[in-house]
Amino acid sequence: MSAPKDASQVGEPFPLSTLRHSVSHLMASAVAKLYPGVQMGFGPAIEHGFYYDFDLKEPLTESHLREIEKEMKRMLKSAPKLECVEVSREDARVRLASKGQNYKVEAVDLIPAGEKITFYKHGDWEDLCEGPHIDNFGREFHFKLLTVAGAYWRGDEKRPQMQRVYGTAFWTAEELAAHLKWLEDVKERDHRRLGTDLDLFSVHAEAGGGFIFWHPNLGIVRREIEELWWAEHTKRGYKPVYTPHVARETLFQVSGHLENYSEMMYAPMELEEQAYRVKPMNCPGHIMIYKSRGHSYRELPLRWAELGTVYRYERSGVLHGMLRVRGFTQDDAHIFCTREQLADEIAGVLDLIHTILTVFGFEYTAYLATRPKEKSIGEPEVWTMATAALKAGAEKRGIALVLDEGGGAFYGPKIDFKIRDALGREWQNSTVQCDFNLPERFDLSYTDSDGQHKRPIMLHRAILGSMERFVGGLIEHFGGRFPLWCAPVQVALIPIREEHAAYCKTLETKLQQELFRVDAMLAPGHMNKKIKEAQSQKVPFMLIAGEREAADGTVAVRRRDTREQEVVPFEQFLELIKRLRSTRALDLGQPLVKS
Repeated sequence: MSAPKDASQVGEPFPLSTLRHSVSHLMASAVAKLYPGVQMGFGPAIEHGFYYDFDLKEPLTESHLREIEKEMKRMLKSAPKLECVEVSREDARVRLASKGQNYKVEAVDLIPAGEKITFYKHGDWEDLCEGPHIDNFGREFHFKLLTVAGAYWRGDEKRPQMQRVYGTAFWTAEELAAHLKWLEDVKERDHRRLGTDLDLFSVHAEAGGGFIFWHPNLGIVRREIEELWWAEHTKRGYKPVYTPHVARETLFQVSGHLENYSEMMYAPMELEEQAYRVKPMNCPGHIMIYKSRGHSYRELPLRWAELGTVYRYERSGVLHGMLRVRGFTQDDAHIFCTREQLADEIAGVLDLIHTILTVFGFEYTAYLATRPKEKSIGEPEVWTMATAALKAGAEKRGIALVLDEGGGAFYGPKIDFKIRDALGREWQNSTVQCDFNLPERFDLSYTDSDGQHKRPIMLHRAILGSMERFVGGLIEHFGGRFPLWCAPVQVALIPIREEHAAYCKTLETKLQQELFRVDAMLAPGHMNKKIKEAQSQKVPFMLIAGEREAADGTVAVRRRDTREQEVVPFEQFLELIKRLRSTRALDLGQPLVKS
């Protein structure tokens, strides 16, 4: 099920985000009524709803949310208007301090000098807010409070932790119902739940948060993806490299990471009176390989690929299963080329991205991210040249670009890809980054046809982004129902009775000789229980065999999520799954028995 689109604005003068922001204020006023002395944080509209942060002594539960909802509906009966009043900075502080709203007093100081300061009021409740809001609560709309989570004040883990209440709102009941159904689908596909149910991965507090332990089942999925990845890279002339996980700190000083990325890097280790760091990026290591000897223009382009594990410090509050981690394997590569080769190399990367994303059935949008306004290195003319090269490469490949002003890396502009999963959500994924700066900082060169030393241009690129984030998203995209080619177990063999186990054992041997992953469920036990177990593990195919199948050399084929069975010769089934594997098909093929 795809994500329901935002509500239609037909007949409504306010955007849906304005309604949701207003409902967050309604919720805050209900909380203030029910829990005197509550301290208020922020309450914005977000992509699928809204939230508001509260500092409460009492932990909120599901029953509290229902109580708050009731109070909100009671307040709506008087259809209060929302009114805006502009005040001075000092008046704002006095108003808030008199009510003990210390977080809000601090928020006043975050408002830039010269900007107007406003309060929005409905009934006898008011809140510091820049708006906008709907005009009154007499309009028809529908809302639901959803969950409670912890959130640090202003996202700083050194500040107090607050309770964040999430909710959503729509203009119509139908749209709300569709959204709630979508949320149930999201919950069912949550990779953390499926990770436990299907024995895919784990995270251990004693090992530190944000580090993923891949279990054998998910290890198989990863290996299959890596084989696809290496095959497509080999076709395009990439060569494998491997670089250390730790390097002297001076390497990251030259690269600019310490200057521009230090908050994401782990603290230094002192070894023999030298400071060392675990790497946050693979690029400095690839540059060291390039610098190990001289290069001629005849060698370029050089395309070097590495599945390199990197380490970045993420605050504990933002860690999220496999999707936000502290250690991850980046499917990294760097291309060293001449200016004349640049557009073609970018086009080649874009073709590779399209090829691999298509294998998984992903649609995508490509964004051109330009120079950041704050942290960046290099002269403006270099950024202009790099941005023009990305545009030219995209034009060669026929990929439309959406502008992301200021979204580039600190060392160069880039094209970022956002994929859409089966639930209609967007995920940041592939990237290609054009870098004129690191070759300059590391004094890289090649000898050109005229005998002169010139700077190569460096392309940074990742196709999957990181194995952890990509595979975590893939679990949710497929809902744990991996295509046959990368499924942990591809075929389950189930004898009808114990005396049929010998035939199933023969089939197991044949399938293993063809390199299929098989679970022969031959232990004593009821057939229906085994079928249920195979279905719960989302095995693509179940082969059920009894006396007749053993005598005829056939199998009763049952696809996952179905009750239908097809009795066919085993060799016919084998040809089907060999074809599905070789083509990396996303579905389980057509019926084997024609109706």
